[in-house]
Amino acid sequence: MFEFVRYDGRRRFRGSLSLSLAMAVLAAIMVWLFPSYSEAFGDDEELLEAMPEAMIRLFDLQSMTSLEGFLAFELYVFGWIILLGLYLAYLAAGTIADDVDRGRTDILLAMPLSRARLVGETFAALAVPILAVNVLTPVVLYVGAELIDEPLAASDLLAVHLLSIPYLFACAGVGLLASVVFDRASIAQRTALGVTFVLYFLESLLVETDYEALGLVAPSRYFDPNEILLDGTYDLTSAGVLVVMALALLVASQLWFSRRDI
Repeated sequence: MFEFVRYDGRRRFRGSLSLSLAMAVLAAIMVWLFPSYSEAFGDDEELLEAMPEAMIRLFDLQSMTSLEGFLAFELYVFGWIILLGLYLAYLAAGTIADDVDRGRTDILLAMPLSRARLVGETFAALAVPILAVNVLTPVVLYVGAELIDEPLAASDLLAVHLLSIPYLFACAGVGLLASVVFDRASIAQRTALGVTFVLYFLESLLVETDYEALGLVAPSRYFDPNEILLDGTYDLTSAGVLVVMALALLVASQLWFSRRDI
């Protein structure tokens, strides 16, 4: 059992380690830069008044004078919600579609492996980069914050990374669905990137408008780093929604792939 997920997981280990190190280095740089930024920003109210309303909404900017607010904006909105969300969607979109594109799927399906199980284990193997990127970074942030005398609450730091896992799986689910719909990996990857970014963009700009309900389908609606780091509030209901969303995308991908011609 799970031979394919072990094989695919091992194949992704080196890249996942590189990704984890890159995000940890980025986190260290953010912490190192914060003291100089906090002096330059001055008062949050003046900063927010000087910035366009659309930009504040798009990036959910709430504070830049506290380390928590600075990290929520610079690291978690940019690094986790946007960059990692797009990366996981892109990575997942290149899984099934790439095997179909290169003619490897027939070999895989010649094994005692159903189409639904192939899709499921491919999706499960994405846990390697998702978990890897959430292991080293919080340690770097916690130690770095202590060194600059701006301590972070360990519970909030742990929570923001744990609650990012369902979000990243949901983004990967978008890519997985694109991967089974399209035969060519390049088309699937571009589609996944486009859909994931458009969902984030629409959700950010439609908040507090008459069309806010349209953002309910966006994974970013259900992961708010500001809420966790600034308010110490953990929305487990939203995390549950992301789990359901990821599972729904997985099941939809399995059903589509089981019924399509290759």
